[in-house]
Amino acid sequence: MKTLGSTGRSWLKGFHIFFACLWIGAAASMILLTFVRGHIIDGDELWAVHASIKLIDDYIIIPSAIGCLMTGILFSLLTNWGFFKFNWIIVKYIINIAAILFGTFFLGPWVNGMEAISKVDRLLALQNDTYLYYLTMNKYFGSLQAIILIIAAFISVFKPWGKRETNKKKAKSSLS
Repeated sequence: MKTLGSTGRSWLKGFHIFFACLWIGAAASMILLTFVRGHIIDGDELWAVHASIKLIDDYIIIPSAIGCLMTGILFSLLTNWGFFKFNWIIVKYIINIAAILFGTFFLGPWVNGMEAISKVDRLLALQNDTYLYYLTMNKYFGSLQAIILIIAAFISVFKPWGKRETNKKKAKSSLS
């Protein structure tokens, strides 16, 4: 397959960084809004905060996560980085895919649940066990996911763990 030139790599890198910044920034915004919720005195405010979190999730988190994955795949396909040449790239794929799956099956439903409950119950949501469970899970696991995304960004910068040894190289070194 043909590889990108330096200008193409720069554009791709720019988009990859853009999507990563959006994802991390949106995650930080959602966490901040979740913790600000403690200062709310009105049911309409409570629902508005959760509606805002849901909008950030639907329109920034989801597209930016997919954008990171797609630009990462393009990097692997269109440059010499490859999919499995470097351990740090494998770790980044694991983080990206795990974050998307965890967000899809856990964080997203918790966000949607908090918004739906607060829309109907307003301030009484603060006494709803399901709402409180979603809130607690979102605080802890949303924060953890944001930290892991920040770690993934630093992995991109430092590129630890080097190049993977191929089976041929392992066989040659064991024969020596």
